Amino acid sequence: MSSELLDALTILEREKGISRDVLIDAIEAALISAYRRNFNQAQNVRIDLNLGTGSMRVFARKEVVDEVFDPRLEISLADARNINPNYAVEDVVEMEVTPKDFGRIAAQTAKQVVTQRVREAERGIIYSEFIDREEDIMTGIVQRLDSKFIYVSLGKIEALLPVNEQMPNERYKPHDRIKVFITKVEKTTKGPQIFVSRTHPGLLKRLFEIEVPEIYDGTVEIKSVAREAGDRSKISVHSDNNEVDPVGSCVGPKGTRVQAVVNELKGEKIDIVKWSDNPVIFVANSLSPSKVLDVMVNESEKATTVVVPDYQLSLAIGKRGQNARLAAKLTGWKIDIKSETEARELGIYPREEMIRLFDDQVDVDFNEEEEKE
Repeated sequence: MSSELLDALTILEREKGISRDVLIDAIEAALISAYRRNFNQAQNVRIDLNLGTGSMRVFARKEVVDEVFDPRLEISLADARNINPNYAVEDVVEMEVTPKDFGRIAAQTAKQVVTQRVREAERGIIYSEFIDREEDIMTGIVQRLDSKFIYVSLGKIEALLPVNEQMPNERYKPHDRIKVFITKVEKTTKGPQIFVSRTHPGLLKRLFEIEVPEIYDGTVEIKSVAREAGDRSKISVHSDNNEVDPVGSCVGPKGTRVQAVVNELKGEKIDIVKWSDNPVIFVANSLSPSKVLDVMVNESEKATTVVVPDYQLSLAIGKRGQNARLAAKLTGWKIDIKSETEARELGIYPREEMIRLFDDQVDVDFNEEEEKE
């Protein structure tokens, strides 16, 4: 082994992040492969590399036997004792068989094996790095587009952003910087393959973790997320610290925190509601910005009937039923919305005991602009 090769190992170790031991193993495997292929030798050889001098020696390993059937694998007891009188049957004798010159073909074989092993090691490093980042957020650069994917550079590797994971209100161009949510990391024969998303609810959750210190440090917890990407989302938040307002923490001073998330999602509207373990309160909060008069719960069917003022029925349901649909996803409860007039006609409203419970505990945040709409 020349000093140039040793220098190359040092460079590969530094630039590729591959340990020298891996590289040495690759070279040994390459040289063994070249030796077997070009000198028609059996599998019983090993390579001795001296990193200090850069020298290389090849040894054939042969078993000591009484009668030799394959001279490439075996050596007679008499011949073994000519080398060392202490050898006995079933011992292994190592004999140096270093050829004077491997030749051009042998060198090319060694080069190919080394290249392959280095590539595999690089892929292993990338896979190990990104498998730990599943369900995490990263900033990438759009490289190119086709009919199936947008290819996003994450530094060492390109991730795939499928069409169904792209936001309908966004148009992507090469060199755009976008934040993506890593949904899956796969190990394939061609190396690691990473799939990312712009529509996953996890992206919304991670963006709030970045913008809201109270979420990052665990003071405020995001309990659930319901999202129709590019249009509207709802998140429910909770804090065990009574002195912390979880909704206010996410909104931020003058709305700066939630606005930063909205800007990243290109104007997607976000409702932040307070979580509660009481389904009456939680369902009422989830229908924000609509005012709720009463919530009746059917535990066995995990369903609720919600009564809202007549003038807020359309607001509670939302465009194309979106507000009610997102509230149902957020809470995990079926929600049937009825106007006050309809509820009175059905005889299910008012219920004094439920009104008192509701008035004492429910805190629904209004969005005045949306109410006007």
